[in-house]
Amino acid sequence: MQRNLSNSNAHFQKAVKRLPLGVTSNFRYWEEDKTIYIKRGKGARLWDIDDNEYIDYRLAFGPTILGYADERVDQAAREGMELGGVFALATELEYTVAERICKMVSSAELVRFSVSGTEAVMTALRLARAYTGKDKYVLVEGGYHGLSSEVMWYTEVEEWQENEGDPELLPYGEGIPDLYNHLIYSVPLNDANRLERLFKRHADTIAAYLIEPIMGNCGSITADQQYLKDVRELCTKYEVILIIDEVKTGFRVARGGVQELMGVDADLCTFAKSMANGYPISALAGKEEIMRKIGDDVVHGGTYTGHSVSLAVANKTLEILDETQALTNIAKYGTSLSEAIGKILSRRGIPHCFVGHPAMYGLFFNTTPPSNYRDWVNSDYTFYEVLAPNLHDVGVLVEPDCREPLFICEAHDERCLNETISKFEQALNMTLEQLESENKNPRQKNNKK
Repeated sequence: MQRNLSNSNAHFQKAVKRLPLGVTSNFRYWEEDKTIYIKRGKGARLWDIDDNEYIDYRLAFGPTILGYADERVDQAAREGMELGGVFALATELEYTVAERICKMVSSAELVRFSVSGTEAVMTALRLARAYTGKDKYVLVEGGYHGLSSEVMWYTEVEEWQENEGDPELLPYGEGIPDLYNHLIYSVPLNDANRLERLFKRHADTIAAYLIEPIMGNCGSITADQQYLKDVRELCTKYEVILIIDEVKTGFRVARGGVQELMGVDADLCTFAKSMANGYPISALAGKEEIMRKIGDDVVHGGTYTGHSVSLAVANKTLEILDETQALTNIAKYGTSLSEAIGKILSRRGIPHCFVGHPAMYGLFFNTTPPSNYRDWVNSDYTFYEVLAPNLHDVGVLVEPDCREPLFICEAHDERCLNETISKFEQALNMTLEQLESENKNPRQKNNKK
């Protein structure tokens, strides 16, 4: 079974003449004959320009927490339009939304708004440097913090051996100045001893430790609660600013984000995706003593910061997440789906595990869940890479790259659940037939060499 993508393929040939890769984000390009273009979205479903219908578990990489074209959100957007747009002046809505964030997030004492998660993280790092008077910072291997040159670095661990010293730090692509390499330390997740050794040697130069406790671009691999508490103590002891990146987890895994979930408070924290159900807005929040550096000491701003439409939508979205059972229902659906998928895979004798939170989790085809990026890199993700396009063909949209988790929204209902379970089994049959025809045994787990 294969979808008809003739309209998307034809549009790609036009679009690529004016847009690099035919799209406006590298991550929307799925090869020349597989890139799809969306006609519309409603609830938990998308329709492409070939009229293929999908139950969506990408949700734009997580922002669509309530569902596409949610009537409550759209009404708030219309009310925001009536304010007039953007003025290069403040509105009362800025305080209203900031007050809601401070109510929901225990570490949020002051708030500043931006447009994207990338901007929020950039500002957090700048603020940490200003407050500490130090320039260097620590990234966690496998973490994703946006598209600024400061954080577009990864550790090359695929061919690395532990007896070779620290793995090499490399940029994601060209055009990223090498000078940032000299400001960054990189550590594996869930190894507090490794972090303490680093702090003992270099804390006098390190301004910040930046972490996604649930790694939204690495299959939702999750920090152990004890590890995160150890990190909090180490950052306090060595006077390093703890920045918790909640661009994906914020207002999704709990009302107060991953900090509430794990009982740890950041010094600074960043939010974006779920706070406005897909409208462009982000927030930097944190302790008053640090945040008060913004002003004469630290410059922060932006023409589209505090746009009336985005603020109005954030106000309504956060109200719903804070005052209704939306997050409870989302987690319940996520649990039901993973349990159903797990039963299907177990009946076939296929090793598997789920990692993360019911609202955003990774599916790995191994009995042992990865505890850090190194575990993921050295695993075999072939089965997922064959399964994903088969799911697309039957009408279930997941990310082709297994690093991106499945996201759940409030609009995922019982009909979505039943259809997904049926279609998953259909796609699984297609995958098994395909792999068996290639003389591969999916029931035996081998590490990637």
